[in-house]
Amino acid sequence: MSQPLPTYFISHGGGPWPWVPQMRETFANLEASLKRMVAELGTRPRAVLMISGHWETDGFAVMGSARPPMVYDYYNFPEHTYRVSYPAPGAPELAERTAALIAAAGLPATVDAARGYDHGVFVPMAIMYPEADVPLYQVSLQHGYDPATHVALGRALAPLRDEGVLIVGSGLSFHNLALFGPGAKEPSEAFDAWLTDTLAQPPAARTAALLDWEQAPYARVCHKQEDHFAPLFAALGAAEDAPAQRIYHDTDLMGGVTASSYRFG
Repeated sequence: MSQPLPTYFISHGGGPWPWVPQMRETFANLEASLKRMVAELGTRPRAVLMISGHWETDGFAVMGSARPPMVYDYYNFPEHTYRVSYPAPGAPELAERTAALIAAAGLPATVDAARGYDHGVFVPMAIMYPEADVPLYQVSLQHGYDPATHVALGRALAPLRDEGVLIVGSGLSFHNLALFGPGAKEPSEAFDAWLTDTLAQPPAARTAALLDWEQAPYARVCHKQEDHFAPLFAALGAAEDAPAQRIYHDTDLMGGVTASSYRFG
């Protein structure tokens, strides 16, 4: 490719929202941003690699199935949402290449031939590529969510950007399920403002601030467990010197949540 593809950290929304009309209306701005992502790329990626907040393992695992199954990892939604199918092909050869890159960086890496698409992956992809015709695979988070380790993961994955692979960290910039509603307004606004300002800093300062993210305002209120924030570390590491741009921003989701998505490069 003439230049490496950008990387992304996206807020992927709640549950199976594209298949629930009222929820789809709630996430209309997110849907528009995901469609813009694809339009602004200007090229069709060879494959999409997602790091989802819904898959974590002891080391790092890479999805290796040629035809990954579905993982319906949400609860108390309409019955039809448990029959959703997103039949994108996997990318077994790229999975082997990806695991080799991770291992070469001194990080633990395995290929998982059984893992399927969780909703942090198939939900945004159903909007981005509704025909399910772009190969798709995942890399897990590592238990513990250590920021430096996940930035190192991103650095290991960086060569894939030159090989036509679109790297997407899929989580949420605010993820405290017990606080959705008016109680989220102040903490999510403050944390989102910190995050946007931090990502605008020069690369070295930006990385250092994110490694120390728990010092951000309301950090542990917005992310009691950082499974939905950790994908950002990998997306940043894969494009560490690239400028960041906010590509999605909502200020009153579900009664009070401020949430954003970002592009690197």
